[in-house]
Amino acid sequence: MLTDAADSLGRSCEVLIVGGGPTGLLLAILLRQRGVEAVVLERRQRPGAHSRAIGLHPPALDALQAVGLEEIALARGARIAHGTARRHGSSTSHHREHDQDRGQYRGREHEHEHSLGWLSFERSWPARPFVLSLPQSLTEELLASRLAELAPDALRRGEDVVGLEDAPTGMRVWTRSSRSDGTDATAARPRVTRWHASVLVGADGSHSTVRALAGVETALRTYPDTYLMGDVADPAPPGRSEGHGHSEGSARPAAPPGTGPPVGTSSTATIHLGPDGVVESFPLPDGRRRWVAHTGTAPSASSAEDLAALVRARTGQRIDPSTCSMVSAFTVRRRTVRTMLSGRLVLIGDAAHEISPIGGQGITLGWLDALALAPLLEQVITRDLRHRLEDMPLLREAARRRLRAARLASRLAELNMVLGRPRSGPLARGRDAVIRAVLRSPLRHRMAWAYAMGWAVRGRPAALPRRRA
Repeated sequence: MLTDAADSLGRSCEVLIVGGGPTGLLLAILLRQRGVEAVVLERRQRPGAHSRAIGLHPPALDALQAVGLEEIALARGARIAHGTARRHGSSTSHHREHDQDRGQYRGREHEHEHSLGWLSFERSWPARPFVLSLPQSLTEELLASRLAELAPDALRRGEDVVGLEDAPTGMRVWTRSSRSDGTDATAARPRVTRWHASVLVGADGSHSTVRALAGVETALRTYPDTYLMGDVADPAPPGRSEGHGHSEGSARPAAPPGTGPPVGTSSTATIHLGPDGVVESFPLPDGRRRWVAHTGTAPSASSAEDLAALVRARTGQRIDPSTCSMVSAFTVRRRTVRTMLSGRLVLIGDAAHEISPIGGQGITLGWLDALALAPLLEQVITRDLRHRLEDMPLLREAARRRLRAARLASRLAELNMVLGRPRSGPLARGRDAVIRAVLRSPLRHRMAWAYAMGWAVRGRPAALPRRRA
C-alpha cells in the first residue's frame, strides 16, 4: 500500500512514475502485477477528452494482452486491415468544371484519380493482421481502470512535479498538489509534498518536466511540415470503406488485380497523394474517421471547415464539419535523449524519444519500453539498490536497444513525410511509379511488415516471469 505520512516526512514507494499517459499507466500495471509498489503522478486533474494518437500496432496488442486488456480493446477499437494509396491530378484551383446536377464546381482531375496499389497485414503479423485504431482517451481509460483494480490509490491526479534530487538512498521528488480529500476547505489549497522512491521514471511526454529538472540532454530536429487533422463521421456509404470508394462525379473504374483491397469492408486506411500534399484517412470506432492533411510550411488552415475544404479539393470526398469532434493543427519534430538512464532515473516513451506522429508509432514505442524495462526494474528493487541504473549492464543494453528502435521509427516517419509533401511534374511521377511498383509486387508484404512495426521486436516478446509473492 502507498505510504501516507505527514508532509514533513513525505510519502514513499518503490517506483515513482511521473506521467499518467498510456506509457506510464502500462508500466505501473506491469510492475504492480510483479508485486512492485509503483505509483503514478499525473499533472492533469481529469483524463484528456481528445486524442491525437489512435494507432496500436500488433506489438502494442502484445502489451495489452500482458495486462489482460487485449480482448476489451479489440471490442472497443476499429481494426485497420488494409492500406491503399491513391493519386490524383492537378489542383482544383487550375482545373474546375461546373456540375450541372448540383449547381456546384468540382475538380475535373478527380475523374482520373486511381489506385496506386494496396497492402494487407495478413503476412506481416498473421495472429493479429491489423493495426487497431483506438483513441488515446479510451486507451487511457482502460489502463486506468485496470490499475485501479490492482491498486486503487496508485494513480494520483493533480500532482505537478516541481523538484527532484538523486540522493544516496534513492530519488527525492517534490510535487505541488491541489488534490482535495474532502475533509476540510484548506485541503484544496496547493501544497508541496516530498516523495521518496528507489527508482524514478519519467513518462511525462515530449515536454518532460522530469527530463528538464534532471538536466538530461537531448538532440532536437524540427521539420517544415505542418498538418491539420480532425475526427468526423465517416462519409462512406454502409458496407464499404471510404478507402476504395470513388470521387464524386466519377465512374468507378475496373481495378486491375492486386490494386485494391477487398470490397465490402470498413477497415481500410487511405493515402491520397497529389500536387498539393497528402491527405490521409483512418477508420475510428463508432462509424467515425480521422482525416489528416498536409498544410505546407506556412499554414493558415485551423478549423473543421478548413479541413473539409482541403479534403474536398484534394480527394473529391465530402466530409461534414458539423460532425467534427476534434480538430488540431500540428507541426513535426524529433527529439531524442542522449541517455535514457541517469542515476536512479529512467526516461521512457515520448520523454525519451519524441518522433513524428505521421505513422502513428509513438504509443507502441513507449509500450515496448515498458515491456522491456519492467522485469529489469523489478530486479533493481528486489536485488540491487547499490548502483546507478546506467552502471547495470542489462538496463544499459535495454536502453540502447530502445533508443535504436526509436531512431528507426523516426526514419520511417520521416520517409512518410517526404512521400506526402507537395510534388508535381517529374518528382511526382517518379514517386508514384516507385509506390506503384512496390505495392504491386511482393515487396508490399515487406512494406506492410514495416508499417505493422514487425521490426520493433525479435519474434514475440518474452513471456513474463511469475509475479513476486
